[in-house]
Amino acid sequence: MDEYQQTTALETPAPAHPSAAPPRSTPPADEPVVPPPPRRSRTGWLWLAVLAIAAVALYFYWPNIKGNKSGTAAQGGADKKGGRGALPPVVAVKSTRGNIGVYYTGLGAVTPIYTVTLKSRVDGELMSVHYKEGDIVHKGDLLIEIDPRPYQVALTQAEGTLLKDQATLDNARIDLKRYETLLTQNAVPEQQLATQKATVAQDEGVVKTDQGLIDAAKLNLVYSKITSPIDGRVGLRLVDPGNIVHAADTNGLLVITQIQPISVIFTIAEDQLPAVLTRYRAGQRLEVDAFTRDGKTRIAQGYLSTIDNEIDQSTGTLKLRAQFNNQGYELFPNQFVNARLLVQEKTSVVLLPTTAIQRNTNTTYVYLIKPDSTVTVRNITIGTTEGDQSEITSGLNPGDQVVMTGVDKLTEGAKVRVSKGGAGKSQAGGGAPAGVGGAETDQETAQPASGSQRGPGGQQGPNAPGAHHGTHSTQKAQGAQ
Repeated sequence: MDEYQQTTALETPAPAHPSAAPPRSTPPADEPVVPPPPRRSRTGWLWLAVLAIAAVALYFYWPNIKGNKSGTAAQGGADKKGGRGALPPVVAVKSTRGNIGVYYTGLGAVTPIYTVTLKSRVDGELMSVHYKEGDIVHKGDLLIEIDPRPYQVALTQAEGTLLKDQATLDNARIDLKRYETLLTQNAVPEQQLATQKATVAQDEGVVKTDQGLIDAAKLNLVYSKITSPIDGRVGLRLVDPGNIVHAADTNGLLVITQIQPISVIFTIAEDQLPAVLTRYRAGQRLEVDAFTRDGKTRIAQGYLSTIDNEIDQSTGTLKLRAQFNNQGYELFPNQFVNARLLVQEKTSVVLLPTTAIQRNTNTTYVYLIKPDSTVTVRNITIGTTEGDQSEITSGLNPGDQVVMTGVDKLTEGAKVRVSKGGAGKSQAGGGAPAGVGGAETDQETAQPASGSQRGPGGQQGPNAPGAHHGTHSTQKAQGAQ
């Protein structure tokens, strides 16, 4: 069996390789042999394209590579200069002595002192309108005219009736004098004289009634011309000319609101009332500032004019009215504003930017920079806070320098060095408050873990969970140099 398999294998020809070239025919001896054309190399073109792309990339990215190398070298030099464990620079600020106000803030609405809805007091056709919507009008200005002709006719009729009745009265008075003379001569009975006296009194009443009708007709003529009762701004027209208006109409013809002066009605808590009431009854003029909704822009400044007579039991607040001159029409009726009532002005107190104050669960403190260029944790007490300034009632003196930013890297007793070139720079916007300067630490000891730092009283410091910092931003080294 094995011999048969070997014999079969020897007899079976090997299959031709698919890539093997076909056998070439031998040319005749008398024909010249033509050499095959040379094949072009594709590998050379591929390398040429790769070299071109590399050259372009090197042209564009070489400046960045060079800059990165320079920055790395500079940073390495700075690290060597600052010593091992150098921290990023921090910003320091000095406490100052100044004034700060005690404000009560409440949400309020701009309310005109006078708002008038004009209505017609006579019936008739609206003939003409003498104003434009939104105009500023003054007291006594003619605004609307209603057809006066019916009332002019009524006046003429009343005047004619008066003349007739006046003549009757005059005749009755002449008869009365005649009867009085005849009575002295016993020519007429006394009863006739009494009757004539009653006739005269009756005619006098008729004449007086006629005079009242005349006055009523004249008054209707006055009512047919509607004038402005106050100074203010006219709103949108509610009735157009040509319409018939009636005195019984519920809707008015137009609305006028007083703009100058104008008031703001706002609320304060009932707990804040005693301080306000004491100064108000003493005759002190309390200033009120009107701010926009976000509380960043002051719109106008006025004074407290009225205090309401009762506290709202449902909210525990009291309404106050502040009056503003509104010369530039900054305040608009029904506008929502934040009213800030100045109750007290504290003078010559120690002030510190609020961002420099640190807090934890138990205490409020700052990182004080001592004369030997080390930092220490100093407990402080905060009084009034207004805007970005806070009153320090205890713990700091004017001129003390504390760390404002970069406190995350500080520990008790850390060595610091105030950077002279950092003065006048702030974290954002490019303008720092007075006394702000850059400071960088120069610790010789390694930083402990954040969880191991302790603040005043053995509590966890600013790096501990739950500690609140005035700011968490840290300036870069290049920005403070």
